[in-house]
Amino acid sequence: MDEKHKWDKVNQWEEELDYLKTILLQTELVETTKWGGPTYTCNGKNVLGIGGFKSYVGIWFFNGILLKDPHKVLVNAQEGVTKALRQWRFQSKADMDEKLILQYVQEAIANEKAGIHFKPEKKEALQSEYLQQQLAQDTNLQNAFSQFTPYKQKEFIEYIATAKQEKTKLSRFEKIKPMILAGIGLNDKYR
Repeated sequence: MDEKHKWDKVNQWEEELDYLKTILLQTELVETTKWGGPTYTCNGKNVLGIGGFKSYVGIWFFNGILLKDPHKVLVNAQEGVTKALRQWRFQSKADMDEKLILQYVQEAIANEKAGIHFKPEKKEALQSEYLQQQLAQDTNLQNAFSQFTPYKQKEFIEYIATAKQEKTKLSRFEKIKPMILAGIGLNDKYR
């Protein structure tokens, strides 16, 4: 097996990963390499990935939250952070039930073909009353701000809105005012 197409962080899961691959080869999924490991797609869309970690080898389903999971084998890797992704963890090859794995994989493929995807809820955009007041008082500043894309405007707004103290808002505004007037985005130096 080509080393760059195997995601095994501790090099102890080669037999288990090979076994999972033989199971997945029975499906119509196409193996690709993304994020340094095997990822399986259907119609160009990510369905699942496999990989080895310190204490387990696993399958992660990109839209796992939508699987029925009658055997309660799927876990959320980071509660409160991970929204749709669900993992199925194994301690050894003996833990892997081929028929059961295929049942979950076929459901994931069917969901992908039916266009059933998890839609994350959009976060409400932050607003900055302070920045709005400053823009209203200075037409040059307002005109320069309006030249930015909505994305870059949002960066400025969030930068001011996330300041907890008034003095921090003031110092942040003093920092970004010359940037706005010069047409420089808040994070342009990192792009």
